[in-house]
Amino acid sequence: MKHAPLIKMLAGAALALTVASSPAIARDTPSKDKKESQYPNATRTEPKLDLTSEKDQKALNEGLDAVNEGDKAKATQILQPLIDNSKSKYAQALALQGLASLEYNDGNVKGAIETLQKSLALGVMPNDTYFQLEYMLAQFQLAAEQYQPALDTIAKWRAEGKKETAESYALEGNAYYRLEKYPEAIAAIKKAQSLTDKPQPSWNQILMASYAESGQGDQAAQLAQQQLAANPNDSTALNNAVAVLMQSQKYPQAIELMEKARSAGAFKTEKDYVNLAKLYLVTGQDSADPKPNAVKAVQVLDEGMSKGAVPANYDNYKLLGDAAYVGDNPAKAIDSYKKAMPMAKDGEAAVRAGQLLISQNKYSEAKGLIQQGIDKGVAHKGSAYMLLAEAERGLKNKPGAIAAMKKAAQDPATSAKANAWLKQAGAK
Repeated sequence: MKHAPLIKMLAGAALALTVASSPAIARDTPSKDKKESQYPNATRTEPKLDLTSEKDQKALNEGLDAVNEGDKAKATQILQPLIDNSKSKYAQALALQGLASLEYNDGNVKGAIETLQKSLALGVMPNDTYFQLEYMLAQFQLAAEQYQPALDTIAKWRAEGKKETAESYALEGNAYYRLEKYPEAIAAIKKAQSLTDKPQPSWNQILMASYAESGQGDQAAQLAQQQLAANPNDSTALNNAVAVLMQSQKYPQAIELMEKARSAGAFKTEKDYVNLAKLYLVTGQDSADPKPNAVKAVQVLDEGMSKGAVPANYDNYKLLGDAAYVGDNPAKAIDSYKKAMPMAKDGEAAVRAGQLLISQNKYSEAKGLIQQGIDKGVAHKGSAYMLLAEAERGLKNKPGAIAAMKKAAQDPATSAKANAWLKQAGAK
C-alpha cells in the first residue's frame, strides 16, 4: 500500500471506546425522561425492547460499567453469562458490544470486529445504540486496515441513519487515501472540514498527502503554508509544510520556511536542525557551486550543537564533517570526522579524514586513519586502498604503495585504475 513518503499518517481513526449504556428496563408506560433521538430521520424501524428481567438489567449495567472502568476480568465474568443465557437479545447484543471493546483495548482488533458484527446482527437495539455501534464498527475496520469494509459500513450508517458528521467524512477520507483513491479522499476531507468550525489537524495531513500523491503539488504546498501561517509555532505544521514542499521539489521555499522558523526561535529539536542542514546539502548538490549551501549547513549544525539541541553522536558529527568537506573547510571537516570516529560502526569517517589529511601533506597521520578505516570496514574498499597507496607514496614508501594498489586492483570498481598504476610503476 502506497503512502505519502514524507508525511506521517495516522494508523486509524481515534476511537471513543465508551460503550453504549443500557436504557431502563422495558415498561408498559413510556418514560417521561426519554432523551431526544440522535437519529430522528433514520429509515431503520426501531425494534421493541425485549429486556424485561431486572436481574439481567442490573448485570448488564454492572458489566458495562466494568468495561468503561477497564476491569476486564469483572466485565467478562458478568457479560459472558448474559451472552450465553439471557432470554433478551438486547442484553446479549450490548454484552457483545462490551466484549468487543475489551478485545479492541487488548489489541485484538479483528476479534473486536467479529464480536461487534455479532452484536449488530441481532438487530434488537434502539436506533441510537444501533447506529452508535455501527459507527464504532467502521472505526474498528479502519484501525484494522479493512479500508473498503470501513467505507461500506460508513455508507450504510449514513444511508440508514440519515446523519452526516464531520468525523464520518474524515474517516471516509482516511480510508480513501489508504486505498489510493485520492480525488475521493480530497472530496471527503473537504466535506468534513465544511461541517465543523474545529477541524482536526490530522485531516489536513490527509488532504495534503492526497494532493501530493495526485500530482497537485502546488495545492499541497499552498495548504501546508496556510497551515503553518495559522500555527507558526507548531512544529508538526512546520514539518508537514516542509515535507510537502520537498515532495514537490520546491527546495528553496522549504528552506525559506525553515529559516523563518529558526530566526523566530521555533527550532527546538535535533530533527529541526538536522533536516535543515540536510536540505541545504541536497539543494547545494543540484547547483553549480555547492559550497555556499554547505557553509550554511555547517552554521545550522554548529548552532544546534551549541544550544544542546543536536546531540554529539556519530551521525551528527559525520554530517557536520561532510558539510565542512563540501564547504571547503578541511580543518573543520577533519575535526568533525575525528569526533565521529570513536562512535562509528564503520570506517567511513576515518577514511574521509585521511583523504583530507593527504591534501594537507600529512601523510603519516593519513595512513594511520585510512588503515584504521579499512580495518573497521568501508563500503568502497578499493577507493580506500587507493588513498592508502597515495599516503604511502607521500611517505616515499614504494613497496607499501604497491601493496595497497594490489589490494585496490582486487576491487572491480578500482581494478582498471589500480592495474594501470601498477603497470606504470613496473609492479606487474
